[in-house]
Amino acid sequence: MRAGVAAVAETSAVAAVVAVYLLVLVGIGWWASRESRSVEGFYVAGKKLPSWVIAFSANATGESGWLLLGLTGMSYLIGFHALWVVLGEVLGVALAWAVVARPFKEFTDRYDAITVPDFLAERFADRAHVLRIVSAVIVFAMVLAYAAAQFTASGKAFESFLGTSYEGGVVAGAVIILLYTSIGGFKAVAYSDLVQGVLMFLCLLVLPVAGIWHAGGWGAFVEGLREADPALLLPMGSHGLTAAGVASALSLAGVGLAFLGAPQLLTRFISARSRRELPGGGLIAVVCIVVFDVGAVLAGLAGRVLFPGLADSETVLPAMAAELFPAIVTGVILVVVLAAIMSTVDSLLILASSAVVRDMIQKVFKPDLPDRWLTWTGRALTVVIGLAALATALADSRMIFWFVLFAWAGLASAFTPVVLCSLFWARTTRAGAVAGMIAGFLGAMLWAQFFKERFYDLYEMIPGFAAGFLATIAASLMTQPPPGAKEELADVKRKVGSVFRTGRGG
Repeated sequence: MRAGVAAVAETSAVAAVVAVYLLVLVGIGWWASRESRSVEGFYVAGKKLPSWVIAFSANATGESGWLLLGLTGMSYLIGFHALWVVLGEVLGVALAWAVVARPFKEFTDRYDAITVPDFLAERFADRAHVLRIVSAVIVFAMVLAYAAAQFTASGKAFESFLGTSYEGGVVAGAVIILLYTSIGGFKAVAYSDLVQGVLMFLCLLVLPVAGIWHAGGWGAFVEGLREADPALLLPMGSHGLTAAGVASALSLAGVGLAFLGAPQLLTRFISARSRRELPGGGLIAVVCIVVFDVGAVLAGLAGRVLFPGLADSETVLPAMAAELFPAIVTGVILVVVLAAIMSTVDSLLILASSAVVRDMIQKVFKPDLPDRWLTWTGRALTVVIGLAALATALADSRMIFWFVLFAWAGLASAFTPVVLCSLFWARTTRAGAVAGMIAGFLGAMLWAQFFKERFYDLYEMIPGFAAGFLATIAASLMTQPPPGAKEELADVKRKVGSVFRTGRGG
């Protein structure tokens, strides 16, 4: 009887912490709603965000439920081999802030762009709106898959922590996300990401330390891994230094390539209040991503020692939280998991909504519609897209790690090669951009469906990037760039200076 009462009390404590957190998010949504009354305000917070907010927002968005459930679960299975993800993501984040952020911000400010398709359409003088249409199709296809995977993560989190049904957890997470995102727009997204990013940072500092301490300290922790499977300690994993091992390492490191040009991350640079303060945000972003990724990998490894034989490796973090901490801390850790999920879903919903409202309705079909009508359309569409992703998640529960990586690859392969060429190669043309987006997207999707198993499971983003770059370069060499492109790029370089310079000048 006492055990039952204690269990109810613990569940109630966890639920209370979650309820407070969700109220905070709704409060942020209401606070941010004043900024979301125009299209620019709703989709990029009026371009007024400080770089430190952007840094946490970008990393929280890039990581998602994939970090706390997916990466911990993957390291539980493959051991220190998962550290290749850390290498790839740290390099990706560092290069994004050092090389991409300031030139991209300069271009988008010149064009008064508020979406990545805005930038591409202006950069290549695309009066036929081909780039906008192609972008919208790709964004919609991948956002539905990506958001559905995040709702799957929320279902697993609620089920593991509170004992609710998977379906109930999916619905609960979706309702809160749709509420504060549709009310507050991108400002609510960015500041909720800040709160969520700080919580994730603190959790991933504390959790692996607690796990290794409960395992008996570092020596006992390492010995426990060796007893479970010696391959868990090898940098190349169970495959060793073979073709399969190298392909696996490249695949894990390749995850970080998306930080150079995934549209939901580039939107953060557009929303910055100044190009000159971006380098400071870059330092915060790199430190943050190191703690995120190393903490997740070590937490998963500690869980392997403490809880061997889990039926679902992606429940290792909830298992650690429930067993190692009192109920109120368990509630905080559930909040952190929900934070990781929500920080990505809200950004994806805003991205998909902007692809319709800004890039199709306002720029193609109805340019004279008033901002108030467009923003309310954006709010409604955000809810509709979220409900579609919710239906997908309810219909099919997937492994979070691999399904997120599939959608992550589709978006990044379509946009990153084209964005990089447009920023640094004046010879890039509209035809090259269109060809690169289509080839990158199809290359990643087709590789995943038909070729991946035959080539040691090489991650689809790598062939997707190769296809995107090759198509962009080949088509550009056969066509002419827009007039003045060389001079414009030279002027941007003069304004920005060296992309590797960390000072505030320029």
